[in-house]
Amino acid sequence: MCGIVGTLAASPVNQLIYDALLLLQHRGQDAAGIVTMQGQKCFMHKARGMVRDVFRTRNMRALPGNIGLGQVRYPTAGNAYSEEEAQPFYVNAPFGIVLVHNGNLTNAHALKDELFDIDRRHINTESDTEVLINVLAHELELAARDLPLTPKEIFAAVRAVQKRIKGSYAVIALIAGQGLLAFRDPHGIRPLCFGRAGNGDFMVASESVALEGTGHQLERDVAPGEALFVDMTGKLHSEQCNDNPQLNPCMFEFVYLARPDSVMDGISVYQARLNMGETLAQRVISTMPPNEIDVVIPIPESSRPSAMQLAHRIGKPYREGFVKNRYVGRTFIMPGQGARKKSVRQKLNAIGLEFKNRNVLLVDDSIVRGTTSKEIVQMAREAGARKVYMASAAPPVRFPNVYGIDMPTREELIAHGRSIEEIRQYIGADALIYQDVDAMKRVVAALHPGLAGFEASCFDGHYVTGDVSVEDFAAMREQRTSQGDEEDTAARSRLALQSGGEH
Repeated sequence: MCGIVGTLAASPVNQLIYDALLLLQHRGQDAAGIVTMQGQKCFMHKARGMVRDVFRTRNMRALPGNIGLGQVRYPTAGNAYSEEEAQPFYVNAPFGIVLVHNGNLTNAHALKDELFDIDRRHINTESDTEVLINVLAHELELAARDLPLTPKEIFAAVRAVQKRIKGSYAVIALIAGQGLLAFRDPHGIRPLCFGRAGNGDFMVASESVALEGTGHQLERDVAPGEALFVDMTGKLHSEQCNDNPQLNPCMFEFVYLARPDSVMDGISVYQARLNMGETLAQRVISTMPPNEIDVVIPIPESSRPSAMQLAHRIGKPYREGFVKNRYVGRTFIMPGQGARKKSVRQKLNAIGLEFKNRNVLLVDDSIVRGTTSKEIVQMAREAGARKVYMASAAPPVRFPNVYGIDMPTREELIAHGRSIEEIRQYIGADALIYQDVDAMKRVVAALHPGLAGFEASCFDGHYVTGDVSVEDFAAMREQRTSQGDEEDTAARSRLALQSGGEH
C-alpha cells in the first residue's frame, strides 16, 4: 500500500503535490518523493521519512515546473530500509520516464530475468517498481520506434505492459516533454481516481480525498485496465487497454487502509464501515446477550464508524475510551514486529473513567497479528474493566496477501491455523466476535451493484489474478526474514549511535 498522485496545472505544482501527499500520508510513512518537470528537464527529491520531514523549503524550491507526481511509500516488495528504493523511479530512455506505483507485482522476479535476458535492461534494486518502469520503457520504445509519440502509441505500450505484468498496480508516469500517463490493473485491486479544478488543472491520485483537499472535483475512478494520458496542453485521452477487465477492489481498503472521507469505485468508505458495523452487531447479538455489555468502545481510528453503528444497533452507549497520540505512526504499517509492539502503548492511552467496573466491548477494524489486540485488552483490564470483549469489523485474516499489504506470511497471522477460541485465549479477551466474510462482502457490494466482486484473499484465500503459487509465499517469507535481519542490524546501529551521543 502506497499513496500516489500526479498533476498537470497552469502554475507550479510542487506545493500542490506536497499538499496531496499530506492527505495521503496514512497510506505510507516510510518514504516520500516528488518529481516535477520544467521544459524537458526533471527535478526529483525523495528520502525516507514522513512528508513533512522529507521536504524542506530548500527542497521545494528545487522542484520547479507545472507538471509532476509524488508518492508516499509503505514497502511491500524490495527493501524497506533502502533509500534507493524510495519512489519515484526514473529511466532516461526512451524520452525520459518517471514513475510511481501502488501495488505489488506477483511475477516481478520472472520479469527481472526476462528484462535482462531478452530486453537487455538492467535492474539495480529489489523493487518491483523498478521492474515495472523498465517494462513500460521497453514497450514504449517498441511502440513508438520511428514514430511520433501519440496517445495511440502510448496506449499500445500500456496494452503490452498489461500482458506482461501480473498482480496489483495503480501507476502514474511522467513522460518528459509529452505528458502524464496513468493506468490501473485489470482487476482494479488498488484504487486510482482523477478530477479537475475549476481552472482545468488535472490531478490523478489514490484517493478522492487528495483531490477534494486540494481544490479538485472528483470526476470518476480510473476503470480496471484503463489508461489515461494527459498531454502538455491538458487534453485528456483515455482507452481501455485490457480485453477482460473486471472490477475487484481490495476489501482491506474499505476495512482499514483508506480514509473514511474517501469515495472509492463509487463506494463511500465511511458508509461501507457503517454497514460493516450493522452486520457485526448482528453477529454480536447472535453470540452473546447485549445486556452483558455496558459500553462499546472503538480502538481508534478506522473502527469508529463500525463501532458507532454497532452500539446504535444493540442499544448500548458508544464511548471514546482510548486517546490516540497522533504523532506515532500506524502500527500496522510499521516495518518489523518489534517496532509495532513497542509503539502500541505509546500510541494509545486508556481513559480509566470509561472502563472502571464495566463490561466493555472493544471494536477494532481487524485483527491481523494479534499482538496489538493483546496489548489493548490488557490495557482495558488495567484501566479497571470488569470484563473485556473484543469484536472485529473484519473477518479473521487467515491468508497471506500478495497485492500490496504487509501481511505476506502465514506465520504472522494470528488466525491462520487457529480457532476463534484459541485466538480469544491468546489476546486475553472474555469473548471474541468476528465479522462474517459473506455478510461483509454483501453489505459493501450493495453500495455499488456493478462490482464483479472483491479482492478479499486475506479473508477467503481466493486470489483474483489466478497466478499465485506456494513458491510465491515461500519467496516472500524469505524476503521478510532477510528484512527482519536488516531491521535488527539497523536497530543496533541506532542504539550504538544514541549511546555514543550520550558519552
